[in-house]
Amino acid sequence: MTAPIPAIVLAGSRPGPDPLLTGSGVSTKALLPVGGQAMLFHVVKALRASPLVGPVTILAQNSAELAAAPGLAGFSELRFADSGQGISSSLAAALPPGDDPLFVTTADNVLLTPTMIAEFLHGAGESDVAVAMVERDVLLARYPQSKRTWLKFRGGWWSGANMFRLRGRRVLPLLDFWGSIERDRKKGIKIVAAFGPWLLIGALLRLFTIQQGVARAGQRFGLDVRVVPMSEAEACIDADKPADIELIEAIFAARREGAIGQPL
Repeated sequence: MTAPIPAIVLAGSRPGPDPLLTGSGVSTKALLPVGGQAMLFHVVKALRASPLVGPVTILAQNSAELAAAPGLAGFSELRFADSGQGISSSLAAALPPGDDPLFVTTADNVLLTPTMIAEFLHGAGESDVAVAMVERDVLLARYPQSKRTWLKFRGGWWSGANMFRLRGRRVLPLLDFWGSIERDRKKGIKIVAAFGPWLLIGALLRLFTIQQGVARAGQRFGLDVRVVPMSEAEACIDADKPADIELIEAIFAARREGAIGQPL
């Protein structure tokens, strides 16, 4: 039987003001109330409810502030650690030794469920790096009002779902590279271009699928990288904008009423 995978929750703040916090009375996005609880609470609850996930570490610039948040004290196998200023450097410092895998998500991935975690980890297999994504038709069939950033490839447009599986320290070269481009994370074509002209041309001309494109990008670092298509539209709805919060609140209300599965 495979041992539960340790998890990291990226809960830090990005540089500059966050419009979501204006007038909220909280100092960091991870503590912003959504669905009656801090964002971070929902993510930790889903992780602790999954039998596939082991110890959970919360990474943030001021982790002590998050550790004091109401509701989190009741969770087992939960620790807090201070992070650096960038996602890539923080993850690099938190990687387990050797090739032990690590599950990574974010504090604003508030719609995360154990079912999503299981689907993702099953699809990730024994890859070096796995990235969860949702195809546009899956999202828009349920939530046509949702606005996401799309990566356009042959056979579909894709949006990230804030779940990653990293196979230990062998992924360090990729994290170092990501550190140089993560400021453009919301600009799909710039991210593709950073991996080289062939990948950019192939994406612009729709010469290959996203699975093929990601596999090619991974080859640059000697890594088996794969995309895991998620079947649930909610997997790619994170809390980035006021419109996202409004939609997430509606989804939480539908879950409480047992109506999830109907378009909102």
